[in-house]
Amino acid sequence: MALRTILEFPDPRLRTRAEPVTRFDAALGTLIDDMLETMYAAPGIGLAATQVDVHQRVIVIDISKDHDEPLVLVNPEILSREGEASTEEGCLSVPNIFDEVKRAAKVRVRAQDRNGASSERDFDDILAVCIQHEMDHLEGRLFVDYLSDLKRERIRKKLDKDRKERTSRTVAASTSASAGARRAY
Repeated sequence: MALRTILEFPDPRLRTRAEPVTRFDAALGTLIDDMLETMYAAPGIGLAATQVDVHQRVIVIDISKDHDEPLVLVNPEILSREGEASTEEGCLSVPNIFDEVKRAAKVRVRAQDRNGASSERDFDDILAVCIQHEMDHLEGRLFVDYLSDLKRERIRKKLDKDRKERTSRTVAASTSASAGARRAY
């Protein structure tokens, strides 16, 4: 297993619509395992393949405290939606940003597992919200798309500023470490 890089808004690759999975092989198993490891390390409760720059219809979710109840949905489809819930959402591709989003309170989903077996299941509460959030990623949508243009632009600017600050700190630490290494000789 390996950690994969999570794309961050406004990276245009996040807007790519994922393609259906047609091969249920070792490569798919590796992708799923890598996605779970990446999600847990982030830490998060859901991750779509699109977020790690793989444009296949795969999502992983685990809302358990002990990270021992992974849910893998390949080629998921929402068959029905019921009710409405307004929930504060966050996203690994939009770090440290949270806002209210309205979604269906319950969903019925058809999906395949890592081996290609198909099933239908009903989900509610946080699982229903998480599935809808991750499925949006497969369509090239982000939760910020549900917000006003003004909020979305403020978020974009904040994330750009945060990235620049992280880059500056990394360069400064690297320069300092290099200088220290030169003095050590």
